Amino acid sequence: MQSLRLNPILNTDSYKLTHWWQYPPDTRHIYSYVESRGGMFDQTMLAMLQYIIKSNFAGHVFTLDDVEEARRIAHAHFSGHTKTFNYAGFKSLYAKHGGRLPLRIRAVKEGTVVKSHNALITIENTDPEFYWLTNWAETVLLQVWYPITVATLSRAIKQVIGKALARTGDLSLLPFKLHDFGFRGVSSKESAAIGGAAHLLNFLGTDTLAAVQILNQFYSADLGAQNPLDCAAYSIPASEHSTITAWGEAHELDAYANILANCPQGVVACVSDSYDIYNAVRNLWGGALRDKVMQRKGTLVIRPDSGEAVTVLEELFKIVSEKFGYEVNRKGWKTTVPCVRFIQGDGVNFYTIQNITTQLTRKGWSQDIWSYGMGGALLQQVNRDTLKFALKCSAIDRKGQWHNVYKNPKTDPSKASRGGRFNLIQNEKDFATVEVVDGAPIPSNNVLETILEDGKLLRDQTLAEVRAIAASYDTYNDSD
Repeated sequence: MQSLRLNPILNTDSYKLTHWWQYPPDTRHIYSYVESRGGMFDQTMLAMLQYIIKSNFAGHVFTLDDVEEARRIAHAHFSGHTKTFNYAGFKSLYAKHGGRLPLRIRAVKEGTVVKSHNALITIENTDPEFYWLTNWAETVLLQVWYPITVATLSRAIKQVIGKALARTGDLSLLPFKLHDFGFRGVSSKESAAIGGAAHLLNFLGTDTLAAVQILNQFYSADLGAQNPLDCAAYSIPASEHSTITAWGEAHELDAYANILANCPQGVVACVSDSYDIYNAVRNLWGGALRDKVMQRKGTLVIRPDSGEAVTVLEELFKIVSEKFGYEVNRKGWKTTVPCVRFIQGDGVNFYTIQNITTQLTRKGWSQDIWSYGMGGALLQQVNRDTLKFALKCSAIDRKGQWHNVYKNPKTDPSKASRGGRFNLIQNEKDFATVEVVDGAPIPSNNVLETILEDGKLLRDQTLAEVRAIAASYDTYNDSD
């Protein structure tokens, strides 16, 4: 089986190959930073930078064969244009550093939630001969926008559901209230892995197995962990329409009975609207199979997959309450009996979750009894402008003297960038980006830590550590 291999030297935008001669001739160092300029949310959660660094910038990144291949490709790509690919520069880079990249990358710890318009990551070259490397690295490094955006979106949903659970039910259920169904809806296996893993900084449920694997490989997740925070994620047996409709409409009951027979205990989910979900819940699950459902040592999760979510869910709650009985929890909210629960996976996004939860809790139902499944809206319906991410050069060293550089377009002030080299100061949950003062000590509350220097990884976070940091920023228990 042939797989794609991308030359690491060419993991950049074409035009960046020509930048080595465009800087001032006395340039020694280029310094750039990454920030969110706002957008859908006014804060961001750093996520999956460690994966990007380990897989693209750490260790021996390129070979002499890569240099020769890059030269050939660039020559053809630019139609023989002179002064495009820096062949001599990359040859010298290999001779001096053996395929390692003389770069320094600093960042806050993953899981940290920072207000937008702050420096989350900085990058600079460490060898003055290779000043052009800093922004050559932008293309891949800035792809951190994707996991940050997914993690930030997932976190925002966690606060919505968490607030509802804190008010109406059992907060211990929160880690499994948003399940990732996004694998098939993204553009690649790597996107599924990266985005799916970013979601798992906030929740423990997924059907995106690529996410489990990336966390095992790059964040020391433990498949045999006793502590749930150490294990990448969990899932349950579940049906899809094909496993129900394959039996035929006349044998829908047999399809459901088969699920119960093969899963006599534990949690199992079944899509139940292949035909008529009200009939399925009232007369099949709540009729012919009622006793088997009640006697199971576990929970049947019924999944509607069509219709207006609030209307369908409320009707299903009423049918199950009628057929199986219902309870009032200790906070005074209605729940179905524990052996039947629900998951809403159709039409789910940040806004519909808010609407569904608000409407159903207003009607007296506890958030305990239903969860959400989210696919394309979680992993695919985002882009770099969702949180307005940018990497910009902010300082240049010319002849050993640092100078601030910035952009400030008259036609769009929102695209203005900062000038200077930065520390990020943290005071409890508040952050401020401050300019580095030459000769001054680094402030003790600076949280921009060096992750990578000259190809050596200096910080290696575990999944458990990142999740603990992320959880420390939860606000769902805060009083309004």
